[in-house]
Amino acid sequence: MNGFYKILFSISCYKFLINCYLQNYFYIYCMNTNEAEAFKLLRKQITVFSSITDTDWEMLLPFLELKQLRKNELFIAEGKRANEIGLVITGMFRQYYTKDGEEKTTYFFFEQHFISAYISCITGKPSLVTIEALSDASYVSFSFTKMNELLYSSMAWQKFGRLIAEYTMIGLEERMVSLLLQSPEERYVELLNSNKIKIIERIPQQYIANYLGITPVSMSRIRNRLLKK
Repeated sequence: MNGFYKILFSISCYKFLINCYLQNYFYIYCMNTNEAEAFKLLRKQITVFSSITDTDWEMLLPFLELKQLRKNELFIAEGKRANEIGLVITGMFRQYYTKDGEEKTTYFFFEQHFISAYISCITGKPSLVTIEALSDASYVSFSFTKMNELLYSSMAWQKFGRLIAEYTMIGLEERMVSLLLQSPEERYVELLNSNKIKIIERIPQQYIANYLGITPVSMSRIRNRLLKK
């Protein structure tokens, strides 16, 4: 009987080890698959700006990393030097300045958006903005330093860098014009009629109001006034 139980014990241990191995293999496989899909999405978004060859892509691929943040964790904190560019895979982020202890929301990032404290990356100075995860989030990360190196490696990467810079500057100017020339109600109406519907659908009301430069109470009044028209 002792020999029989020893055999059963050996079989049980063997099955346990096999099970652990398979679970671990499956976990690694899923992680790699998710990473591969995320990297594929990054390449797709890059080609929106510039068609890159396999050779171009392979220059960047070894330097990519899939990262996760919990809700309220920071992509970049005010006062820190930035050297990271990301493509949002899941989740959403809020960018804001802080003045006299008061937060001023300037931008939101969603899936398939490039995300960076761009001015800090370029100048090497501490970031003036904080970028916070408003939900659990994941993004593909690569360094601005590496991106800068790639700009000198091919015309495709040069085009990508130029168009990303232009895209960023257009966004900054549109935001500046909105704040300087439009009333809060005009900003709200423009938001409703724009392609930024994700802000209305997914962002908490207090952050939308902050983005528009008004209080939640004022935004509620604007909304009620528009509904009566």
